[in-house]
Amino acid sequence: MLPSQRQETLPGDGRLGPAAAPALTLLVIGEDPTGAFTVPDLLDASGTRVRIRRARNLTEAERLLRDDVHCILLDLSGEAELEGLRRVLRLAPATAVLVTTSEADAERAAEAVRVGAQDYLHRDELGASHLTRAIRYAVERKRADLVQRRLTEARLLAQENSRLERGLLPRPLLEGADLRFAARYRPGRSRALLGGDFYDTVRTPDGTVHAMIGDVCGHGPDEAALGVELRIAWRALTLAGLSGGTLLATLQQVLENERQDDEIFATLCALDIAPDGRTADLYLAGHPSPLLAGPGRVPQLLPYEHGGPALGLLPETDWAAERVELGEVWTLMLYTDGLIEGRIGQGNQRLGQDGMVQLISAQLAAGLRGEDLLDAAVTEVRELNAGELTDDVALVLLDRG
Repeated sequence: MLPSQRQETLPGDGRLGPAAAPALTLLVIGEDPTGAFTVPDLLDASGTRVRIRRARNLTEAERLLRDDVHCILLDLSGEAELEGLRRVLRLAPATAVLVTTSEADAERAAEAVRVGAQDYLHRDELGASHLTRAIRYAVERKRADLVQRRLTEARLLAQENSRLERGLLPRPLLEGADLRFAARYRPGRSRALLGGDFYDTVRTPDGTVHAMIGDVCGHGPDEAALGVELRIAWRALTLAGLSGGTLLATLQQVLENERQDDEIFATLCALDIAPDGRTADLYLAGHPSPLLAGPGRVPQLLPYEHGGPALGLLPETDWAAERVELGEVWTLMLYTDGLIEGRIGQGNQRLGQDGMVQLISAQLAAGLRGEDLLDAAVTEVRELNAGELTDDVALVLLDRG
């Protein structure tokens, strides 16, 4: 590359300029009524050099617009009226634009700024020092405008994502049930809306409360979408009257038809709580067993000996029910393995189900309940992991009495 072809830009954009002083490139469009741009570059008293690139009209300017152009100077005369300015702004949306007008044409100059130019100059103000200062200010204003626009777009996107997340996460249908419900959800992917974990709770007309929590293997957007599909399918099938092994078998068919490849599977824990709230049928498809606690009893995991394989692993699978006694007053916590697979300390040891039982027992003994209990559980697990958890975490808490 010849020395005259080297790209030289303002400091801070990641490219190095010459040793003397950072140079700016100015693209001048239109006639030069003052003769100020007959030289290849300008140098002001501070040592700032402005390289001049000339274009006789907008068509020629389009060919000369390159990444090293920092600012465009457009004279508002001839073909380059305000419509010409709009065309320039469309051609170079990230480049600073200055316009020149006669001193008597202040209204059109102000209108040019309203349209999108960074500033305007009168034609008798085109001295080297004044011009280089105006160019530098215009470039910095453009940078600030672009940063502000990105911040605004990010804020609007965050608001839209929040509305989307609220729409995708379930609202429990527990009207008429004497149960208290709480849930917490933390996707493992950075800046993700949802992970592959999913949960739901529904009370059917016969008074049975159906609760479910599941986990699609993997952490990408496809797995998150599949988790939402499975959750919605579970709710629809439950409200349609399916339950137990029949529901799980149908849900497996949904997974097999919707997954991206045959390696994808999902674990699931489902509970059908009797209308009197004292017993429940437990179904486990490769998922950790829930935690049961209550007054006068040591918190413990529900039986898991009769659990079946995860959904999508084996065809023609049957999932048997495990009848469990809940009692009069109880707390049930359903969770995904993101809660128990966090590390403990600096080694490779994981919290595990036994560690989770001890952790929740201590928090219950301290009087924590409902959302406070779930918040404390997630916080302590993160602290034990010495940082953010990499897997999705979903928790559902049901209290009776």
